Amino acid sequence: MLVLVAPGQGAQTPGFLTPWLELPGTADRLAAWSDAIGLDLVHYGTKADADEIRDTAVAQPLLVAAGLLSAAALGDVSPGAVAGHSVGEFTAAAFAGVLDDTAALRLVRTRGLAMAEAAAIAPTGMSALLGGDPEVTVPHLEKLGLTPANVNGAGQIVAAGTLEQLAALEADKPEGVRRVVALKVAGAFHTHHMAPAVATLEQAAKELAPADPTVPYVSNKDGRTVATGAEVLARLVGQVANPVRWDLCMEAFQALGATALVEVCPGGTLTGIAKRALPGVATVALKTPDDLDAARTLVAEHTAV
Repeated sequence: MLVLVAPGQGAQTPGFLTPWLELPGTADRLAAWSDAIGLDLVHYGTKADADEIRDTAVAQPLLVAAGLLSAAALGDVSPGAVAGHSVGEFTAAAFAGVLDDTAALRLVRTRGLAMAEAAAIAPTGMSALLGGDPEVTVPHLEKLGLTPANVNGAGQIVAAGTLEQLAALEADKPEGVRRVVALKVAGAFHTHHMAPAVATLEQAAKELAPADPTVPYVSNKDGRTVATGAEVLARLVGQVANPVRWDLCMEAFQALGATALVEVCPGGTLTGIAKRALPGVATVALKTPDDLDAARTLVAEHTAV
């Protein structure tokens, strides 16, 4: 059984879309999406520097566009389940037919702008904790007023809160944590600091007519498979201010009988976690078009006929 997954913010690197634009039709598709959302995705995916694409309002639609382009290049795929990490959930919603590509990109453009505005209210950020036991780490974070914003499995937790709280974490690490690494993001995503963005997304979502998923859609909220388009959309909205439980998503993949996982462009992060947390599950990360053949082979071997 094949799972198709999409990465979240931070996976982007300067110029990462350049080789994909050499594939037939991709440049035209990206140009059309750029017109639809008022953002030059071609420029940001090929010529912009690291600081430009770290901007939340840019990074989020850029990542969704990359995932959609690379999945289209992969060809006709019938996964047993789809999921995305954080903003990757919008890519997954398009994979599942809940939103069409343009609707997903328009909504994620709204999300990115709203989250950037929310992040500007107070100096906040996120830090990854290396090592440690979640049962020890999570209470320690909460004691410092921090939120375990990403619980990724394989021992990986990302804390989020004010810069002052994160500085306190640096000085007072949980037992077993080797290092605390500040992430290059603009704010404390997936925490109460993003509440203003939720209100903006709620208004934007009222204009959409989501379809029910055509394949099992596994949600970041709790790892549950969501059956209706309305519920998927509601979770996409609320997820902005709630922790990402990728650990529960991977438990769901196991329960569904996953044997293979393909991560769309810019792949690598989620396959890296899967290699540690899902032993025996074959993985391919789509980084450049050179990875397509290996992914197609994996798809053919692990898709039920």
